[in-house]
Amino acid sequence: MTQLSLTAEENVRRWLSDPSVDEETKQELQQLREQPQELEDRFYKDLEFGTGGLRGVIGAGSNRMNRYTVGRATQGFARYILEQHGQAEGTPSVVIAHDSRHFSPEFALEAALVLAGNGITAKLFPSLRPTPQLSFSVRHLNATGGIVVTASHNPPEYNGYKVYNAEGGQLVPDQAEKVIAYIQEVDSFAAVKRLDRSEAEAKGLLVWLGEAEDEAFEDTVAAASVNRDLIASKLGKDFNIVFTPLHGTGNIPVRNVLKKVGFTNVHVVTEQEQPDAEFSTVKSPNPEEREAFTLAMKLGKELQADILIGTDPDCDRMGAVVLNDKGEYEVLSGNQSGAIMIHYLLSQLKEKGKLPDNGAVIKTIVTSEMGATIARHYGAQVFNTLTGFKYIGEKMTEFEQSGSHTYLFGYEESYGYLAGNYARDKDAVLASLLICEAGAYYKAQGKTLYTVLQELYEQFGYFREKLESRTLKGKDGLAQIQAKMTDWRNHPPQTIAGASVKEVLDYSKGLDGLPRENVLKYMLDDGSWFCLRPSGTEPKIKVYFAVRGTSLQDAEERINKLAAEVMSRVDA
Repeated sequence: MTQLSLTAEENVRRWLSDPSVDEETKQELQQLREQPQELEDRFYKDLEFGTGGLRGVIGAGSNRMNRYTVGRATQGFARYILEQHGQAEGTPSVVIAHDSRHFSPEFALEAALVLAGNGITAKLFPSLRPTPQLSFSVRHLNATGGIVVTASHNPPEYNGYKVYNAEGGQLVPDQAEKVIAYIQEVDSFAAVKRLDRSEAEAKGLLVWLGEAEDEAFEDTVAAASVNRDLIASKLGKDFNIVFTPLHGTGNIPVRNVLKKVGFTNVHVVTEQEQPDAEFSTVKSPNPEEREAFTLAMKLGKELQADILIGTDPDCDRMGAVVLNDKGEYEVLSGNQSGAIMIHYLLSQLKEKGKLPDNGAVIKTIVTSEMGATIARHYGAQVFNTLTGFKYIGEKMTEFEQSGSHTYLFGYEESYGYLAGNYARDKDAVLASLLICEAGAYYKAQGKTLYTVLQELYEQFGYFREKLESRTLKGKDGLAQIQAKMTDWRNHPPQTIAGASVKEVLDYSKGLDGLPRENVLKYMLDDGSWFCLRPSGTEPKIKVYFAVRGTSLQDAEERINKLAAEVMSRVDA
């Protein structure tokens, strides 16, 4: 029989000997002795903070999402919150929200009761709410921090736990390192301080949030509209929208905000309207994938919809599907939607005389240069960050505190967008509003968003991007990913796809004032680039590609050739 590693064996024994671990869990672990490979995967490490905090498969074990790992993480976060609050007056507070996944309500309540046990007021939403609303509410309620229980668009067996600072942004590395250090000091679950629910409520350390907070968030998002009067008076009635929340948190807030602004022709995909932890109508609840829009496309064709929009389970990512020149539905990439929104937003601000001289657009290092080119056309300065909206949020706070720039728009190629200073995380409610508003505005001019995109290509260049990923699960998969990164780092190609590699950007060295991160970006002499990056939230290695061609066909041919040559080596 396969033997457990020393680390896994030690972790298993620690759980079995901890009096705070319930007997049912201990019995489950004893039975798993017959499945050493499974037991190894559950215990060979502690679940780690990545680009999105904790995220993992639900189940018993130190490398799994369960109430014990949530409690331990919250105990560490509680110490961080108390440290941040310092000698400030009043009781520190943390806002907590959750999505529609398995055990999300239980994990959210567990976090609240541990915070209460540490003398921190937990302000908890009683039912599912979008991640961007959590970010907004931390700021709106002047909280010391925030927690959202979600695994975004991961498969149903996953859940996760993201923590937020007082600015409403996810923790950046130096902050996360402090939390991690505190978590590691929690050597037994008995060290986790916790109140029961009735005691926490009686002491005022568990407070339930509700309609007032919902209204404040939705009103704030609606206020980000740049043509609200026009939409309300005419355009909102003529623009036909099909929306799918993919069984997640976006259902109510997206519909409410669209209605507030004046969109009255909105149709929800009934089969995907209600929360469903199994996401039973899709292979993956990810609006980046065409398959997620199958039912929306069916309804869209029946209703002759102008646009289809979809939000992921925690409603921080938005995907859009538009009619192409052949009258067929085409899924926009995150880069394409971002370029359209930047063009619409900045052109409208300029037309109204509201475009500031010190405007700023922020994107990540793996996001297309098309949006950046458009932003510069309108006089905005473009800033690059590492992957992860927390870095965009950090830059926003920097601008707010220094007054050096006026934040206009931030986005990632992975369907995350934010306009406005009300939050510090990507917001699919806002993105749904903005893309529909752009669609309605251009429809009044006889254009589809697809037409607008072609015009942008003609004006700014034929940009084309692509993402490939390889899933390598478990301990062995992690080792394979690290080995691939080491190989590419130590043996960079001289030429690839007929172009010379003119520069290798190794972000593990801390380039351009950015934090160190295990990312490699290869700049080619024909203006193309590709980038290798291990995912911080999934067992994947991601490879990003970007080219700028002389035509759409040329760009397509070049990116396919580049991707094929790079991936042949990645897969070797």
